[in-house]
Amino acid sequence: MFAAVLYRKVTSQHRTRFTKRAQIHWSPASLQSMVIVSGQLQRCLSTQTDGEVRIAKILKEKFPSASSLKVVDISGGCGAMYEIHIESSEFKGKRTVQQHQLVNQALKEEIQGMHGLRIFTEVPKQ
Repeated sequence: MFAAVLYRKVTSQHRTRFTKRAQIHWSPASLQSMVIVSGQLQRCLSTQTDGEVRIAKILKEKFPSASSLKVVDISGGCGAMYEIHIESSEFKGKRTVQQHQLVNQALKEEIQGMHGLRIFTEVPKQ
């Protein structure tokens, strides 16, 4: 049995501290659900944060023909930065910047409270 503690970096008024976010336990058998990212072992979690669910719902409504959609909170769970991967036929014939503008427009309200957003768009291969 292995164990790890996840911490979230919190910076306020020129002071940095780390708060305990979660403790994870796993067995060698569960290592099959792990992936190597940048030389580090990371667990594939199936649960999403409220922000991820909210953003995915908005994008599903705006891009109903999306064949693939993935929203990941890359800020450690605090909702300050997200990474979005979306594949939709609605992007066909549009330049990358136009595709990203469509996503930005769909998330106009949510973006105001974010620190950053990474967008990856694709047209489905047919």
